[in-house]
Amino acid sequence: MTEVVVDARGHRCPVPSLKLQKALERAAPGSTVILLADDPLARIDVPHLIGSGPHALVSVDEVDGVLSFRVVTGARPG
Repeated sequence: MTEVVVDARGHRCPVPSLKLQKALERAAPGSTVILLADDPLARIDVPHLIGSGPHALVSVDEVDGVLSFRVVTGARPG
């Protein structure tokens, strides 16, 4: 299984969500994409982004102010 890490630390929203969206568009279905972000607003923006598509937000963790979102890609829209 493919795992991609998107490091958006140091960026403010909406940049982390936009970087995640681009990574999800490039990833094969069933891949895992991990977004690292330190903007607290990502906690709101990322679930909203994932809720509007075929992907699944599997977990959200926070360590030392860094949020880690684990997303499994769904089928690409056809």
